[in-house]
Amino acid sequence: MHRKRRNKHRRNKYGIWIIIAPAAVILIGLIVLFISIFKNENEDAGTVSDDMTISVDLCFNNPVSENGADAVSNNKLTEACPRTVSSPLAERFYEGYEVTKDARAKYIGEEDLISRYAVLIDMQDGHIVAYRNENDRIYPASMTKVLSVYTACELLPTLSGNFSITQEIANYTFSNDCSAVNYSISENVPVEELFYGTILPSGADACLALAQKSAGTTENFVMAMNAYCARLGISDTAHFTNPVGIFDEDNYCTVVDMSMIMKAALEKDICYKALSQHKYTTAKRTEHPDGLNLSNIFLRRIEDREMPGVCLAAKTGFVNESKNCAVSCFESNSGKLYILCTAMSDSARNCRSDHAYIYSHYTE
Repeated sequence: MHRKRRNKHRRNKYGIWIIIAPAAVILIGLIVLFISIFKNENEDAGTVSDDMTISVDLCFNNPVSENGADAVSNNKLTEACPRTVSSPLAERFYEGYEVTKDARAKYIGEEDLISRYAVLIDMQDGHIVAYRNENDRIYPASMTKVLSVYTACELLPTLSGNFSITQEIANYTFSNDCSAVNYSISENVPVEELFYGTILPSGADACLALAQKSAGTTENFVMAMNAYCARLGISDTAHFTNPVGIFDEDNYCTVVDMSMIMKAALEKDICYKALSQHKYTTAKRTEHPDGLNLSNIFLRRIEDREMPGVCLAAKTGFVNESKNCAVSCFESNSGKLYILCTAMSDSARNCRSDHAYIYSHYTE
């Protein structure tokens, strides 16, 4: 009797393990598979592609000669690597991207300036001429696009070729209420035109197209933007999360940082051309038989101000967190060059007024 009971108990025990063991193996397998997938996704999200790494390394390891002697002539710009073609301002700017502040620097009081943040830098030697809260963090809004055209210029092997506008780019531009060139879906846009579209109307569609053309993905492009901030020596105070300038707490810099980004961009011929162009008409295509007329409103309207010189180039921006902001380059009547960046003005008009005021009272 006891033996039968033990045999029955033993059969029940083995039966339970026959059920549990396969289930445990399946569960462990699922856990291992989940961990593997999660790890791969994280690695993909945080890794720059081989092509991207090579592109950035090439830019870092092949500095441009001072006069662009290794490049073809400017009238053949589309056949040249854009980073090898220097602008007319490159040789007139001081070397490097460091600024100094000494006894010559003048504080701009609240009674003289609407913008809360400002810095005027002499491009002859890099000293700060005038300032107000110049080292405080700002959100650069569409001034971010100055870094975007600079980054694209550094990454692109040539300005030839086209990029087809995608539905994804159109959706992003529309959903974030961005300014745009208003390209059509599948419209093939020349790469060189994208620089003008990014700057003059502050087109998010052009900017995203330029980013994806030069880096493959927007994510790769943003990595490159921050890599170039490191090369300019501003990565401690500047960081970017998108090429367009949409507000993000981690998309920030100082007005000094933005001035150095502007300097770097203006040293490149294609960036200088886009930033200094008052008007531009896109090429005629099926989608736009007459072309699209683009305009840099800041440059067109500040030229009517009475100033001791001329504003050569500019890019504006606006988000609620930094209000109206702008970065511009000025040549005084004596031939001196300056870069000025301001932020937190209450209107586009007053932002231009602040630039005109500073140029009129603090330049030589």
